[in-house]
Amino acid sequence: MSSNQSGEGEIRKNIIEADLVDCMVALPGQLFYSTQIPACLWFLARNKSGVGARHAAPLRDRRGQVLFIDARKLGRMVDRTHRELTDEDIARIARTYHAWRGEKDASEYADVPGFCKSATLEDIRKHGHVLTPGRYVGAEVKNDDDEPFEQKMARLVAQLREQQVEAAKLDKTIRRNLEELGYGLRAPEV
Repeated sequence: MSSNQSGEGEIRKNIIEADLVDCMVALPGQLFYSTQIPACLWFLARNKSGVGARHAAPLRDRRGQVLFIDARKLGRMVDRTHRELTDEDIARIARTYHAWRGEKDASEYADVPGFCKSATLEDIRKHGHVLTPGRYVGAEVKNDDDEPFEQKMARLVAQLREQQVEAAKLDKTIRRNLEELGYGLRAPEV
């Protein structure tokens, strides 16, 4: 996706410039038993015009575009060394790709920051013909809670004070219980 060793960069550039790359899907690590490293699926297409496709209705003209999907955060750990994509994860990736292609029964495609982005060949050229999805999809948008900073800090400080009072009560109870058992605690030396 990004290596320039042994002529790989030139080969990748030629594949991109021939407009053969349809979609790149970055998968999470630990999906395969033989390796812990993440993998990437390359979808190649000779005809991205949408005309002459084997579908009942023509597809959207995708010439000069590549879909990037960053699925590295998807999946769940099934044990400490192996991750699996859920059926929902696989369906999300597939729905995104089908919508981007403009398939008849698919929903409308939209870029989702942190997950998918439709990039132009010009965008890819600007990135030195690198095909790493994370470079294009950007960061996931975090939902802002719309609480003003000063108000939020006042609330959090009040909550901290309440928790400190509760902690002091619990410390006192623990100390008393330990003394009753004959295990009195000495105050720490400073």
